[in-house]
Amino acid sequence: MRRGSERRGSDLRAFDRSGIHRGPDGVARYSVSRHGERPESLIHALRATVDREPGTEAIVEVDGPRWTYRQLWDRAAAVAAGLRDDGVRAGERVLVALPSGADWCAAFYGVLLAGAVAVPVNPRSTGPEIAHVRDDAGAVRVLEAGRLPAGRSGPDEPAPGANDVAAIFYTSGTTGRPKGAVTTHANFLANTETARRVLGIDQAPVWRSLVSVPLHHVTGCNSQLLPACEVGGTTVVLPRFDVARFLRTVEDERITALMSVPSVYQLALAARAIDRTDTSAVRSITYGGAPMPPDVVTGLRTAFPKARLGSGYGLTETASFTAYLPHEQVLTAAADVVGFPVPVVDLALSDPAPDGVGELLVRGPNVVRGYWNNPDATARTFGDGWLRTGDLARIDEDGAVHLVDRAKDMIVRGGENVYSAEVERVFSGHPDVVEVAVVAVPDRLAGERVAAAVVLRPGDEAPPLRPIWRFVREHLARYKVPDLVAVWRGPLPRNPGGKVDKAAVRATAGWRVAPR
Repeated sequence: MRRGSERRGSDLRAFDRSGIHRGPDGVARYSVSRHGERPESLIHALRATVDREPGTEAIVEVDGPRWTYRQLWDRAAAVAAGLRDDGVRAGERVLVALPSGADWCAAFYGVLLAGAVAVPVNPRSTGPEIAHVRDDAGAVRVLEAGRLPAGRSGPDEPAPGANDVAAIFYTSGTTGRPKGAVTTHANFLANTETARRVLGIDQAPVWRSLVSVPLHHVTGCNSQLLPACEVGGTTVVLPRFDVARFLRTVEDERITALMSVPSVYQLALAARAIDRTDTSAVRSITYGGAPMPPDVVTGLRTAFPKARLGSGYGLTETASFTAYLPHEQVLTAAADVVGFPVPVVDLALSDPAPDGVGELLVRGPNVVRGYWNNPDATARTFGDGWLRTGDLARIDEDGAVHLVDRAKDMIVRGGENVYSAEVERVFSGHPDVVEVAVVAVPDRLAGERVAAAVVLRPGDEAPPLRPIWRFVREHLARYKVPDLVAVWRGPLPRNPGGKVDKAAVRATAGWRVAPR
């Protein structure tokens, strides 16, 4: 493997780089934060907040309970005691299969307090899907809605150390069966410190973060819940997304920070209630996971005039944040730029082609230990001290990461390479397109044909396709323009990680010839 264009987070001036040291293994790490020494574990971090601010509101479940930090600790301690009473021992795996809400937070921290390893799963997964994760992880217990254990306080497990395993987050399964990313306390804490620095959490007098994505996903848990709990902020959880409740919560709860996928912001801007919503408290808006249409960025600036915008890029295997595009560059950066490497993260390219495109590699303290019970996949993905992301990218002279495509999503049409992400970004620039997934469909002559599944702007009449294709042809070479189209009447299917499930799109879409 030949590496090229290595960029270090410490080379950039966009982020706070204080208190960072680089070890003999070449990995940069945080040694201190603005508030002193870094905690040793997530439990140490939460305990410090409880001792410092016991009466501060910690968790708010929309239309549900409201807990202070003392109450969150007490409920988590009860879960831990119940697990110990049931025979769960340190290091054993416990599935957290609850919907997003206050109980999810108590269960997650309760598992850690018991010295066990949390394995979050989507509660809407099918029986076989949950069974696969349970069996693969060797879980001894499954926590489900209405069945949280509650024991009496007993002898506490020794507080975990930085290198102890805290959780196993299963990947989205876009390249096969889901694999468990073994995440240590040190991985989590590297990400919480990064979140504090790139989002400006420490500068905010009040941090009230609205979680509108699932908590079983690393965005909701790692980059919203856990940083807020470390600094004494409030995490407001929306159990199920509904655009009216989302906007009402922004106003009623005086939300200061939003982090979600572009489609959520598109729906919010399209809602009639947006003009009547008081958004004056919002100071931070972060998005990622899919291309963000330029008109949505413009709309967010208008609807949330006091907010700083930012784009985040990360993976389950990096415990979330890997690159971040701050407010100052959001409006001027090219559409394919996902950000600069965050502090303590190094980025490089594997075997870059003459055009500068190669597989993106990541090194940092946030990179997980490997895949649970899967040494072959671990060796392939985490070899030589670098994580192979499977993403094709360029790194420009300023250190900005241009995400070209997922390596497996590249389409070869008649010998020409078509990057599906590039085509999707163009479609997303048309105001009538709400969602799009570009995939390959086998073809006897061309090898593969380019196909687009689109979700169109809702209204009394569906927008016509011909103007959309005319727009796409104006921005793409002819061989990149999709030959086939399928119009979806609802949201595109997504996997447990929240990403569009392109395998499901290919399997179920009713393709027809696209407009000429």
